[in-house]
Amino acid sequence: MTAQTALRSRFWQRQALSALSPQEWEALCDGCGKCCLNKLEDTDTGEVAFTSVACRLLDNESCRCAQYDIRLQFVPDCVVLTPKTIGDVAYFMPASCAYRLLYEGKPLYHWHPLVSGRADSVHEAGVSVLGWTVPEFEVPEEDWEHYLIEEPL
Repeated sequence: MTAQTALRSRFWQRQALSALSPQEWEALCDGCGKCCLNKLEDTDTGEVAFTSVACRLLDNESCRCAQYDIRLQFVPDCVVLTPKTIGDVAYFMPASCAYRLLYEGKPLYHWHPLVSGRADSVHEAGVSVLGWTVPEFEVPEEDWEHYLIEEPL
């Protein structure tokens, strides 16, 4: 599905998440890469804090998973988003994530490629992780707390 076709159809406004085709579901990803940031969760409060430490599979040039189709072989605890799981994991996703926004009944941002019609609009708007992450293999997990960031919008 091209961005222009999606823009014309605005499928995300007409259908429930559970009714989306696999192709439509995947098209919701804006390519920001924020879901690939390692997070720390407070076990007492459930609060999730983002770090600038990126998953080992994040391609920092494209902000996409370099091994998306087989990522669970390398990162078994990678969050798998589906219409059935979104309710359980939405809190763990960035606030600007299209899946989370639509699950919460909110509209997509103007920079989302489905709205703008351009794949690079997420990077042009400065809301992706393009160019500022640290690969997780460079930072021991016990040091991630030193890489805490405000959740990027």
